[in-house]
Amino acid sequence: MWKPPVPSAARERVDERHKMVRTQIEHPPAHRTPVSNTRVLEALRRVPRHVFVPPQHRGKAYGDTPLPIGHGQTISQPYIVAAMTELLRIGPSSKVLEIGTGSGYQAAVLAHLTPHVFTIEIIEPLADRVRESLDVNGYHTIKTRHADGYFGWQSEAPFDAIIVTCAAGHLPPPLWDQLKPGGRIVIPIGGTFSVQRLVVIEKTEEGKRRSDTIMGVRFVPMTGQALDAAPD
Repeated sequence: MWKPPVPSAARERVDERHKMVRTQIEHPPAHRTPVSNTRVLEALRRVPRHVFVPPQHRGKAYGDTPLPIGHGQTISQPYIVAAMTELLRIGPSSKVLEIGTGSGYQAAVLAHLTPHVFTIEIIEPLADRVRESLDVNGYHTIKTRHADGYFGWQSEAPFDAIIVTCAAGHLPPPLWDQLKPGGRIVIPIGGTFSVQRLVVIEKTEEGKRRSDTIMGVRFVPMTGQALDAAPD
């Protein structure tokens, strides 16, 4: 029977992590919708966010803010990670693809919900660093890859859920093709210099598309093929 990872660093800064979940996620400020999925909340309490933040920013690891991780990328604020994870509606048997590994924090959160996590990072130094970080911290079930996430991971498709942690001007067609009927994609849609829309895109059992805009967000842009491809 699969059991979630038990990272050794989870013994550190426990009170900060519980306060983060309580005040930012479970009982957030009035302008935010609370996250209520108990498995998601427990994952956020378990994952040692500070090990995924550069040393100079670890004092702010549990603050209500995104943080720079180098190469022009950021680790999303905890609330956004929790909200997007809840929107995926995944269980222990779900197969999940993440586009934009970044720091590895989102992948680690997913790994507390399912052992079937696949994540792609286009920036090679980040991909190399996060592969080592995940391994050192006990996240051995996560499969990592350095590639252009626009094209997904065809050899591992189909996926029950896909989460995109960078903003695209449109839904990349390969990601839609690699989603199972009944599955869902959570993706920020919009331009680099504007407020983007966090969108949930569901594939019905008949293969039709159903979309729902959740809230305004700001993410770094998807690069690679996404910069050249025209909207579908």
